[in-house]
Amino acid sequence: MSTEGLIMMLVTEIFVTIITVYFFLKILKTPSKQEPDSFSENDAE
Repeated sequence: MSTEGLIMMLVTEIFVTIITVYFFLKILKTPSKQEPDSFSENDAE
């Protein structure tokens, strides 16, 4: 493998890893939405 090929492979793998970690952490830090309770909507008031 040539030096240029090795550098390109490493840069690509590092870039993909950084993007993956970024979006994974973004998903973990996003607060969950409050879903309505379907049983409370059916209660007789």
